[in-house]
Amino acid sequence: MPNGLDLMYREVVVETRHYTDRLFSFRTTRPQSFRFRSGEFAMVGLETDGKPLLRAYSIASPSWAETLEFFSIKVADGPLTSRLQNVKEGDEIIINRKPTGTLVLDALLPGKTLYLISTGTGIAPFASIVRDPKTYEQYERVILTHSCRWVPELAYGSVLMQTIEEDEVLREIVGGRLTYFSSVTREDHTHVGRITKLIDDGTLFATVGEAPWDPAKDRVMICGSTAMTNDVGNACKRHGLTEGSNSRPADFVIEKAFVG
Repeated sequence: MPNGLDLMYREVVVETRHYTDRLFSFRTTRPQSFRFRSGEFAMVGLETDGKPLLRAYSIASPSWAETLEFFSIKVADGPLTSRLQNVKEGDEIIINRKPTGTLVLDALLPGKTLYLISTGTGIAPFASIVRDPKTYEQYERVILTHSCRWVPELAYGSVLMQTIEEDEVLREIVGGRLTYFSSVTREDHTHVGRITKLIDDGTLFATVGEAPWDPAKDRVMICGSTAMTNDVGNACKRHGLTEGSNSRPADFVIEKAFVG
């Protein structure tokens, strides 16, 4: 009987990078026929005992990139991540052929300012979106927030911003319209506290120099833990924003594939 492996792309790892003892990223070759919208996710994993072992991973690379990038947690006893964290250059991974997801520009109505709210590895789809020229064609300003427990866990976002700044083409496209806001919950940092608190008490808006969310101009994407996505989603609603989807674009969207 078919086990699904015949429906998978087999790609080669070209780079791995470990940020903390809990976080790492890896890049792979990209199939010529693999198409996705920035912000979507795919089922990614390894072949084990002749069967596919997969989980949903947001594609962190933009849709124009020649390689595919993924950002992951390490779980010591996790069926997949306990193995995936050990991949190295030259190893093979498998990828499902059909990417999907809610965190795409098509799921939002036109607006002026785009907020990308993330915790932990939830920054991955936004790493794709902030490097997509279409984002800056549709929005005057993009605000990326990344919240973690500890400062070292912010490393991926810092590297992302440095990558954009050092890329001549991306730097010109972004043109200073991307703002990065980071916060932590368990040690001293420029901004301390859950992102929901920093939204509710106005710290986020004061820091980036914007008024609180207005459905006439602001759009929001949310990706992270269950508690955060629920709380920020409710904050959006309190500000009058309506939740959207691929079939019904509106003011904010939540990626529900990773919560739990």
